[in-house]
Amino acid sequence: MKRWNRWQDYVAVIAGLFAALSTTWTTQQSGSMVMMIGCGVLLIASGVWNLMSPGQPVAEWVQMVLGALLFVSPWLAGYTAHTGATWTSWIAGGVALIAGVLALQPSMHGRTDEHHGGVAAH
Repeated sequence: MKRWNRWQDYVAVIAGLFAALSTTWTTQQSGSMVMMIGCGVLLIASGVWNLMSPGQPVAEWVQMVLGALLFVSPWLAGYTAHTGATWTSWIAGGVALIAGVLALQPSMHGRTDEHHGGVAAH
């Protein structure tokens, strides 16, 4: 697998950036701001990690867990009354989770190709 080549990881970076920056234009409370900035920055970091080191399924799992955490954060942090922050968390978290799911299979195949020297096992 080539570095800096997978669109799913770029999507995760953009979703994290959107979640973190959206705290400037949506109504926030302390819990929502911490969750959105925290998960957003961690999504950016995991996306860059995946882009730099493709073929590591654990990195995809980290991205999926962060996406799921961002998705459920309105209930965990209790900010469902803030519609803008809630919808941003649901959309960005869902997009990151789906991108991670779509990247997992190719990442696993890339890992097996590395172990077999790039040749399919017989």
